[in-house]
Amino acid sequence: MTPNLNLWLIPVLPLAGAAINGFFGKKSSRTAVTSVALVFCGAAFAWALIAVARFWPGDVPYQEFFAHWIRSGMFSADFAFYLDRLSVVMVLVVTGVGFLIHIYSVGYMWEDPGYYRFFSYLNLFMFFMLTLVLANNYLVMFIGWEGVGLASYLLIGFWFTKDSAASAGKKAFIVNRIGDFGFLIGLFLLIQHFGSLNFVEVFNQVQPMATETAGAGLLTAIGLLLTVGACGKSAQIPLYVWLPDAMEGPTPVSALIHAATMVTAGVYMVARSHVIFERAPIALTVVALIGTLTAFFSATIGVAQTDIKKVLAYSTVSQLGYMFMACGVGAFSAGIFHLMTHAFFKGLLFLGAGSVIHAVGGEQDMRKMGGLRSYIPITFFTMLIATFAISGIWPFAGFWSKDEILWKAYQTNWVYWFIGLVTAFITSFYMFRLLFMTFWGDYHGIHVDEHGHAHAAHGDADHGHGEPHESPMVMLAPLIVLAVLSFIGGFVGYHNLFEHFLAPVFGTPEGASAAESGGSTELLFQVISVAVALLGAMLAWIFYVSKPYLPENIAETLGGLYRAVFNKYYVDELYAKIFVNPLVKGSTNVLWQGIDRSVIDNTVNDAADGARHVSDEVRHMQSGNLRSYAGWIAAGAAILIAYMVWLGASR
Repeated sequence: MTPNLNLWLIPVLPLAGAAINGFFGKKSSRTAVTSVALVFCGAAFAWALIAVARFWPGDVPYQEFFAHWIRSGMFSADFAFYLDRLSVVMVLVVTGVGFLIHIYSVGYMWEDPGYYRFFSYLNLFMFFMLTLVLANNYLVMFIGWEGVGLASYLLIGFWFTKDSAASAGKKAFIVNRIGDFGFLIGLFLLIQHFGSLNFVEVFNQVQPMATETAGAGLLTAIGLLLTVGACGKSAQIPLYVWLPDAMEGPTPVSALIHAATMVTAGVYMVARSHVIFERAPIALTVVALIGTLTAFFSATIGVAQTDIKKVLAYSTVSQLGYMFMACGVGAFSAGIFHLMTHAFFKGLLFLGAGSVIHAVGGEQDMRKMGGLRSYIPITFFTMLIATFAISGIWPFAGFWSKDEILWKAYQTNWVYWFIGLVTAFITSFYMFRLLFMTFWGDYHGIHVDEHGHAHAAHGDADHGHGEPHESPMVMLAPLIVLAVLSFIGGFVGYHNLFEHFLAPVFGTPEGASAAESGGSTELLFQVISVAVALLGAMLAWIFYVSKPYLPENIAETLGGLYRAVFNKYYVDELYAKIFVNPLVKGSTNVLWQGIDRSVIDNTVNDAADGARHVSDEVRHMQSGNLRSYAGWIAAGAAILIAYMVWLGASR
């Protein structure tokens, strides 16, 4: 029997850190703020390891009840946590990668005047994310779901004096509310038809139900509504537009929220709800289509971006598409496997990008970089490993998880596999493009001489004062750890070990014994995927190292098509024209001027004028003359007596 794991400590520890720094951090030293943030976050990671070790092997899920929460008729929802092998993976990823990013943030944010506020928000985010992945019912999950939305709003708009950052925070918040609306409707349907939101109770009722092959039914409706919520949180078409703008936040925020944790919440929710989706093939197909299209569409946008963080942002959207594709073809374990490896290499890429930005004084345009591998060799080497991993090159982590997704996709429908393979080629191309533009060639940025004057660099000849510099060890240590994980992290998928690990959650899929033996067909597909990745890297080398004039020539040749890709297919402009501007104009002209000013304000103003006139007349009664007061009293008494006499006579 599993002993009491005290799971509540895992989310409560970072919450305590958030509260301490939030209330007392402003008057505390940076060292004290750092100690609180790291100690409480590190303690959460340590306790998560202890809890997992005590839970192991954990074939039977563990539930921990804390308090009765909601009681309404036959419906009840308790505040309780749930630990099975799926939540084990999520908890370790969130706490482990989150702790590394906290360490990195110490160096990156040290000089920022809002240092204490940043770590308070970061700890708060950890609390909500851990609540989300440990929840034993959809309602507790929704608390964490909304909480990470709040924390992301605070962190994306952390530099709120910048209009772009404030707007990005609002955009993320509003777009996510659209998805959350669908999620809520799905929860209402669960309550109406199953009388519960507890995972075990709902899934036990769903399992005997027949698969809805004849058409759309209840489970299909619920699955589609949950998909809407997942699309908002995990930035899938058509709700992906918030994530690229979210790069306005500090780089550690991009690494934690928009690479390793928050954006994977939608994937986790779909995987957690696999019992529903497996009986709703239409909803499952929609998930697969959305994921496949998102993976390809966002990858093409990444090809033309010049901001290093924007490239990684669209890469994140694309990789999330792979995870959705995996879930959509029923390969839930492959989707979670890619979620884990993606946390390693994409977290590393964002932190590496932050190290690059730190090295060149805040510049994010890759066209103003170049030649940095001689200045920041450790950052370069770690980002090189991450680039190999995300490109799916053997034996790095991304190869194992992406190959598993492509193989499962092929077994379902070769079209998914083909689009995924083309996307893998594009991914390799734009990631090596990022690497070559940043680290190869000559440095095109700005140097600062000994007199404090900035001037453009001319090749490698200028190595004077103010040249790009390597980050401090507090920033490099997390890069090194994540680089190791990006190299070896995929080996847990060797011989389908990861799939077997999650089998108690998702079950053993049909044909698993044949698939795990691999065979010549799967080996051939592995060779094809690696060859495609190497081809993308080779093409990037030709374009940006061997013949760097080619990209400009091709851009001129493509003309309007290139401009469309460069401008992200004008999706933001289209949304603004169709949705945003009409809503803003409608609220301005109708709600504000038409109702608020014309009706409410005028009504209130007229009422105030009327009250002033009445009071002006009534105040003349207060003359201060005793005889006048006696007269009013007598008149009032006479009226009262007359009324009483009339009342008695009428009876």
